[in-house]
Amino acid sequence: MKPDISVIIPFLNEAENIENLVHSLNNYFAEATYKTEILFVNDGSTDDSLVRLRNQKHVNYQCKIISLSKNYGSHAALRAGIYESGGNYTTFMYADLQDPLNLINLLKAKIEEGNDIVWAHRNSTKVSFSEKTFSLFYSYMMKKFALPNYPEKGFDVVMFNRKIANELNKNIEKNSSIFLQILGMGFIQSSISYNKNPRNAGKSKWTLSKKIKLFIDSFIAFSFAPIRFVTLVGIALFFLGILWTTYIGLRAVFFRDLNQGWPSLIAILTIGFGITNISLGIIAEYLWRTLDSSRNRPVYIVNEIIELKNEP
Repeated sequence: MKPDISVIIPFLNEAENIENLVHSLNNYFAEATYKTEILFVNDGSTDDSLVRLRNQKHVNYQCKIISLSKNYGSHAALRAGIYESGGNYTTFMYADLQDPLNLINLLKAKIEEGNDIVWAHRNSTKVSFSEKTFSLFYSYMMKKFALPNYPEKGFDVVMFNRKIANELNKNIEKNSSIFLQILGMGFIQSSISYNKNPRNAGKSKWTLSKKIKLFIDSFIAFSFAPIRFVTLVGIALFFLGILWTTYIGLRAVFFRDLNQGWPSLIAILTIGFGITNISLGIIAEYLWRTLDSSRNRPVYIVNEIIELKNEP
């Protein structure tokens, strides 16, 4: 029978959290009045997460493991889960359970009001200064230059209906944010807020390098602002060069007081080459993604799909 809700849970080296995760899922869905399927997506774990997950007793929900051939990143893992999902509604949860499971009921109630997409954003929580700064900067830049409807408080979890899932499966984007892709689709959207839980065990995989990659991917995939920035910088430097040339020409003709100086020349060259390299780097990002897309390599490769028995 077709499930009402598909819950996709990607994991990477979460051995310490597997037992608590399955125990929490068993307890939570014991009270559910709807049919649920859980799709665990193994994103190239190198510890014994997969073995522990297979050895757990799963009750009160259908479940299977989608094991990828290597680590492709959380967004690719989520896309793999969506492709294999069959529920009327789809949502994401994570193995550390920092996002409480009762969000599923809250999101379901909101989406049944007639929404196609429902976002969940966290209330203010104690986070490090660097994490808070990155989050605020990312939200501001996305709203300003990429997607005007980007929520000011951002988002952490989303639920969407089958129509959205089908659209995502038609266009599996590489080097892109699945959340921004969903947000940019339009349709009827709403949001709720919630309190995030502290991490129970293990270490977060949301590293600085992944944050930087997400920031770059988001701009390259959803905004022309970087290319426009290169154009504007070029125009500004052109007019600045004309003004500077006119100025030194007039000084040389009327005052004859200009002295040749290496410091000023070095400063000009340094600034000029710095801006040129930044511009070339931005253009190269677009070219690389165009090349990467033209190769038509898969966003992810499924190694195996393991059907887990639902035990009474």
